[in-house]
Amino acid sequence: MWRPFRKAAEVNRPRLPSGSRVYAIGDVHGCADLLQETFTKIDRHRDSHPIANALEIMLGDYIDRGPSSLDVIELLSMRIRGGTICLKGNHESFLLKFLEDPTILNDWLRCGGLETLASYGLKASLNLSVKDQECLAASLADRLPVHHHNFLIALPLSFTLGDYFFVHAGVRPGIALPDQRAEDLLWIREEFLRYEGSFGKVVVHGHTPVNEPEIRGNRINIDTAAFATGNLTCAVLEEDQILFL
Repeated sequence: MWRPFRKAAEVNRPRLPSGSRVYAIGDVHGCADLLQETFTKIDRHRDSHPIANALEIMLGDYIDRGPSSLDVIELLSMRIRGGTICLKGNHESFLLKFLEDPTILNDWLRCGGLETLASYGLKASLNLSVKDQECLAASLADRLPVHHHNFLIALPLSFTLGDYFFVHAGVRPGIALPDQRAEDLLWIREEFLRYEGSFGKVVVHGHTPVNEPEIRGNRINIDTAAFATGNLTCAVLEEDQILFL
């Protein structure tokens, strides 16, 4: 069942090309059950409301914090075969960086990496020795299926369609969208969230948890902290409409 979001009338009306629909999904954070439920809803909606070009766009942060990061990556690595677009989040960046530089382990653990390691059958704690950090990174590399690693390293940073720009965290004001830095696309918060001017397109993003989807004239935030609330948000964009499953 889908419903119009009550604040839709407050938004300047960006549009998608005629015949296109986007299902944009917020931060999953290891909640494989919620992700599977969302895909089931999308499939049912798409069957009952056929359209020429229906795209699923995941906004990043598939791992950490929730209990089933491995299962989420497995599900997404299969879903992309059907055309789902999965963008990179800062948490995926953490995992990849840990494999290259095990000394960032403490930083990753403070952001939920413990749950991801556990999902791959590994235990960790803060303040391990450098040698133990290196051993842990090597063990993760051994346990990470090749198709999971290939999925993670191939994640794009952004996607554009019509009047929308899809990204994990946001963009830096005053910088053209093609010229944005990866660090900002993955990590930016306050400078982006406080800005009330135009970014050139309406930015659809996650990264910063909100109680309910936040629709502004220049951006749409759909990170509703699924791992803590049990609410994984899926926005449905079609022509000039913004709705939610």
